[in-house]
Amino acid sequence: MSTTPQSPTAEEEGGGTRRSSPAPADGLGGRVPSLQPVAAKAAEQGARESAAARVRRRLSSTTASVIAIVIAALWTLPTAGLFISSFRPEQEIKTTGWWTMFTDPQLTLTNYREVLFSSSQGQLASYFVNSFVITVPSTVFVVLLAALAAYALAWVNFPGRDWLFLGIFALQIVPLQMSLVPLLRFFSQGVSIGDVQVLPAWDLPGAFAFTNVWVAHTIFGLPLGIFLLHNFVSQLPHSLFEAARVDGAGHGVLFRRVVLPLIVPALVSLAIFQFLWVWNDLLVALIFAGGDVSTAPLTVRLAELAGTRGNEWQRLTAGAFVSMVVPLIVFFTLQRYFVRGLLAGSVKG
Repeated sequence: MSTTPQSPTAEEEGGGTRRSSPAPADGLGGRVPSLQPVAAKAAEQGARESAAARVRRRLSSTTASVIAIVIAALWTLPTAGLFISSFRPEQEIKTTGWWTMFTDPQLTLTNYREVLFSSSQGQLASYFVNSFVITVPSTVFVVLLAALAAYALAWVNFPGRDWLFLGIFALQIVPLQMSLVPLLRFFSQGVSIGDVQVLPAWDLPGAFAFTNVWVAHTIFGLPLGIFLLHNFVSQLPHSLFEAARVDGAGHGVLFRRVVLPLIVPALVSLAIFQFLWVWNDLLVALIFAGGDVSTAPLTVRLAELAGTRGNEWQRLTAGAFVSMVVPLIVFFTLQRYFVRGLLAGSVKG
């Protein structure tokens, strides 16, 4: 019996039901997928890349570079003048401008010697320790608590979670000065309901006197820290958590082994923000730490360097740069993490 396929009849070719031509097959016998979606996606990506290329070209043009240089020069000029003044003698600072140093250079280290080691005029070296004791724990507390809260608000389902996050976000709007008096009364008088003392006053002696300022800085830094970290943590892929849960991981393991390694740039960015804010703070430190030499930070002493009449401001030029050394070291050491943390969550994909 012949197995030669029969040719289609005229009815099949002309009228009646016409069979559709099969899709072309590849060399392995499979169907070749349609190229239209792929081409559309490639065209869309090309359009995006071309737009990004145009923006990059404009930002790297000669005009943009000149504008950036001018802005950088104007921004740096006052700091450069302050730096030059810190090495000039007292009489020169009070009688001539800092730019005269280029025509009549007179330099001295007397200002730095006075603010660092003079017991009557500066002695900033002892206040450095107080600033570190205040700043480091305040930064650690904020970063740790904000990371835990951000994870809970992003990946733990509980009633009222969204309303709680909204309330934390709204706390950023409250001015810090409005909470100083209630918080100070809480520390000095405690909490009482009628005649019942619920919480005693925080009258802590010695080294524990820093506890008040630690708590104050932590309270003021948490709303922004939780908001920043929540935006980062909430964008982590769901597949990571699903795979970890299949392996039996709980919230503790998820936070330590999945979340923390992925949010290091955001944690470092928050740590830099908090460190700089606490290190340069004067108001909170003056109210909760006081002006005593045993607890006062560097900023409190800097405010006293100018004298009662403000006529000894040549010390401020040196004192300002002494206080800037540590923040600059922290920033330039962690700069690469800082930039990555600022960009975290701004784009997806």
